[in-house]
Amino acid sequence: MGSKPDSPPLVSVVITVRNEASRLAPLLDSLLAQAPPFEVVLVDAESRDGTYEIAQEYAARHPGVIRVFRQPCSRGMGRNAGVAAARGEYVAFTDGDCFADSNWVARIREGLSIAPVVAGQTVMVGRPSYSRLVRIELFQSGYDVTYPSCNLAYHRALFEQLGGFDPRFITAEDIDLNLRAVQLGASILYRPDATIYHYGRTTFLRFLYQAFWNGYGRKQLTEKHGSLWGRYRIRRLISGQRGPIAWCRLLAALAGYGARVVTASDRRLTNGAGSTPANSPP
Repeated sequence: MGSKPDSPPLVSVVITVRNEASRLAPLLDSLLAQAPPFEVVLVDAESRDGTYEIAQEYAARHPGVIRVFRQPCSRGMGRNAGVAAARGEYVAFTDGDCFADSNWVARIREGLSIAPVVAGQTVMVGRPSYSRLVRIELFQSGYDVTYPSCNLAYHRALFEQLGGFDPRFITAEDIDLNLRAVQLGASILYRPDATIYHYGRTTFLRFLYQAFWNGYGRKQLTEKHGSLWGRYRIRRLISGQRGPIAWCRLLAALAGYGARVVTASDRRLTNGAGSTPANSPP
């Protein structure tokens, strides 16, 4: 399903999923409504709840548009494998607990005609007390590099030049990728009209669990890239912690950061190592 010379560039939407049976159909339906040309490359990380079977049914009904692979993998590894199997000039990423606005691919394609990296607006849905919290931003050369990979797109050539996602990261592999892209001289274009809807965590415990691992990933970033605290907007970080839920998230993230400090002295990440080129399909 390649692009003809006079047609818009093919966008490959790459998704890594695990146990998303209850949300996969709405996601795939939302992607099938996008403006062509596009394809969906889905990598299932050995789901046990019927996710893989649902994906196979969609692939059978939409051959050449949806392709499904299965392998044990982390998010970064799965996305790298998905890009390796993709056929598009542009690659866009989203997650199994999301669904897309009907103009998402068109807006991503427009953005990538201007800049090598495009980040869209991610709208949280679910419990309002969780979804209103702001992202803790990190800046490099004037760009916010914390745009999440549930709504992120790259020129494929740049993604491959960077070696893809670093599979050593537990979380923050998307921040690491964006940071390396900006360090290489790439710009990140924010398109608020490229909208992905992302379900928030359903329980307070899951919310804190996510915050803990986000903090863990931030510490991995400092191991690989050196101290990054000077690139946070500390005043905005503190002023954004409004209410007990926000402070609980911050404390959980600090606990994850500290856990990485204590437990990983012999497994510290180093810059320039560990990024696996996206050159081997699943």
